[in-house]
Amino acid sequence: MTIQSVLADANSKMNKAVDVAKEDFAAIRTGRAHPSMFAKIMVDYYGTATPLAQLATVQVPEARLALITPYDKGATASIEKAIRESDLGVNPGGDGNVIRVNFPQLTEERRKEFIKVAKSKAEESKVSIRAIRRNTKEAMEKLEKDGQVSKDELTRGEKELEKVTSDHVNKIDEILKHKESELLEV
Repeated sequence: MTIQSVLADANSKMNKAVDVAKEDFAAIRTGRAHPSMFAKIMVDYYGTATPLAQLATVQVPEARLALITPYDKGATASIEKAIRESDLGVNPGGDGNVIRVNFPQLTEERRKEFIKVAKSKAEESKVSIRAIRRNTKEAMEKLEKDGQVSKDELTRGEKELEKVTSDHVNKIDEILKHKESELLEV
């Protein structure tokens, strides 16, 4: 094992942490409806927690309206309940075939709440990136201790690790800044 392979592994894991942050931010609602808002909703389907995407199609015909069409009409009540209990803050209404979800205009208070949620999601992602950095640093130090790499290689590797870490943290900050501006847009 080399310093470069350890760094490549860390970079890959950090990219995944950034992707998770993007998914988390997509689920936070702004003023307009978006199918990805429903991505993390789990529905109790005959006693099994099932992702909404596996039970229904989600369409967004207008900016403030989502139409959810269940594949199994028997799951309609469970889907409505899951959406109502989610952190979207909406009240779905169904007619037996289609569930309509109207998204009201966000109040200033709600926008601030969503910004707090976004900031906490960003911090969670940064914490996971820092954990990856710590584990990678330990792995590199072990390589040096075992005599597989020199002290100079370890020092260069640690500098590279810091650069990779700060790049990923900056990406999360950028995504957060974009989400905040999206939320504050009226």
